[in-house]
Amino acid sequence: MSILKVTIYREKARNEKMTSEYIKELESLPKGKIIPKTRNNKTYYYLYYREGKTIISKYLGKDKESLGELYEKLVRRSQIESILKKLKKEKKQIEKMEGLL
Repeated sequence: MSILKVTIYREKARNEKMTSEYIKELESLPKGKIIPKTRNNKTYYYLYYREGKTIISKYLGKDKESLGELYEKLVRRSQIESILKKLKKEKKQIEKMEGLL
């Protein structure tokens, strides 16, 4: 087996492993976006997300400081989604290289 084939095989295995790990982590994170709404000069925070075709609105409270952990999880979710897009592109490139060998 040539060095190129071994390298491509290792990259494919690494890509598949990383993709599955990120998907597992993604399943444990909340989805959606925190939206503030102001009524009677008071600000209330809601989490909006989609389930199928329905948009769900979940009341989170008035205190912005208590949303820190949820906000961090939503940021982490967007980071993972970005990484998964890159891994998908990388997978296509690996498959093209496999086809050339």
